[in-house]
Amino acid sequence: MSTYCKTILIACFIALPSFAFAADNPVEATPVVGITPVETAVKPAGTSQSPRIGYVDIIRIGSESERGRAVKALLTAKKNALQEKADGKKKQFEKFKTATEGKIATMTPAQRDAKAKEFQKKMEELQKFARASEEEFYLLQEQETKALYEAIEQAAVAHGKANGFAAIVIKKELLYIGSSADTKDVTDDLVKALNQADQKK
Repeated sequence: MSTYCKTILIACFIALPSFAFAADNPVEATPVVGITPVETAVKPAGTSQSPRIGYVDIIRIGSESERGRAVKALLTAKKNALQEKADGKKKQFEKFKTATEGKIATMTPAQRDAKAKEFQKKMEELQKFARASEEEFYLLQEQETKALYEAIEQAAVAHGKANGFAAIVIKKELLYIGSSADTKDVTDDLVKALNQADQKK
């Protein structure tokens, strides 16, 4: 899957906001390499020689198809669950910090040193949890986005072959096409095809 396709698919779902205590260098998702589906179709005898070009609004497919809505719901639930855990751990850390600050004046130098080390350890654990949570979310987001794109690709191939299209491309990547070409927006057709495929499972 191309980085461009992945980016616009993710844009129609949900992105995990940085945790309030996240590390300075958050984990980033690894791009998935792939291609935009382009299938050459064999035209039946006697049809027009003008190439049939289909184009799709991939953001609409992601937001209007049942598969796309399910992915968005899954990612939203995951984000909320991770954020709830993060908020709980941050609250515990703040409680420890407040309690320590209230006693610092009565501590001996050795006790202060021990508390400083404990504070540093808890801070590192908090940052480690934030990084792990973000990585967990981004891996799930990448996995689900890739699966959705592959389903869209399969639907495009099947629709293209069945309807004599020379190619089906993403609308935003279509910079120019001559007037001699026969073009059609097949977004609704692919949304329907994806929904039908899911109903058969």
